Amino acid sequence: MSNEASAAAPLQAARVLVIDDSNTIRRSAEIFLRQGGYEVLLAEDGFDALSKVNDHDPDLIFCDILMPRLDGYQTCAIIKRNPRFSNVPVVMLSSKDGLFDKARGRMVGSDDYLTKPFTKDQLLLAVEQHKRVLA
Repeated sequence: MSNEASAAAPLQAARVLVIDDSNTIRRSAEIFLRQGGYEVLLAEDGFDALSKVNDHDPDLIFCDILMPRLDGYQTCAIIKRNPRFSNVPVVMLSSKDGLFDKARGRMVGSDDYLTKPFTKDQLLLAVEQHKRVLA
């Protein structure tokens, strides 16, 4: 196989899970990520997310902080405590850009923080920055 043919061979698309109770945020993220060539899974709360993490083994997770029933901090902590998923990058999503929120996210194991509303470029850049973990 020539170098050109191997370079053109499709790679497995990274599987990205977006957890947010806002339908608008979930759908925006889904559109942006699909345009970036990623496989997208959606969850509307932490409980829904935990079953999807277990069933679909995502490569990267975007997790809203303020959600009913199980908030983003609790969801991230549960994911990170499971040895099977402890290396999956989790990027917290929040409309607040406070130092406290970022620090609390780090304490529960999040890898990064993205402020909402985000642009397509910001979302895809966050995926690219954590792609090294996906390799």
